[in-house]
Amino acid sequence: MIVESSVDVPVAPDVAFAVSQTTGAVRLRWDPFIRRQAFLDGATAPAKGVRTLTRHRSGLRMVSEYVSYKPPTNVGMKMVTGPWFFAVMAGGWRFTALPDGGTRAVWRYSFTCRPAWLAPVAERIGRVVLQRDVDRRIAGFARGCADPQVVAAVG
Repeated sequence: MIVESSVDVPVAPDVAFAVSQTTGAVRLRWDPFIRRQAFLDGATAPAKGVRTLTRHRSGLRMVSEYVSYKPPTNVGMKMVTGPWFFAVMAGGWRFTALPDGGTRAVWRYSFTCRPAWLAPVAERIGRVVLQRDVDRRIAGFARGCADPQVVAAVG
């Protein structure tokens, strides 16, 4: 299953990319999805192979790994461990320059659920829930790209 949402923001791709990768208080300022997020294994910045621990606002937790990190155009992550009902969970951002100097940002999740006998129903429910989450996150991201404090933090 795939869910996707996009938004046009009035900042250049390098700024949009940087906002998408903020951490700590800056991230919490715009991202309604997470309660907490931290790099693992001594990492201090995102890069291919870096793992993160994310705690969702509901309390669910997931360890993810960056599978691609190519500023300012795209970033991708996959679940290493997470909620029992996901067999596979991955997500990514794509950033494309717009003629007016802004950026189109696209956020996509792909997932499959388990157990196999429950997957057809679970994936239909998951699609609705995750679509709502990705829509809320991209709207928060757009607010972050318009927030002078967030933009200053990445500048």
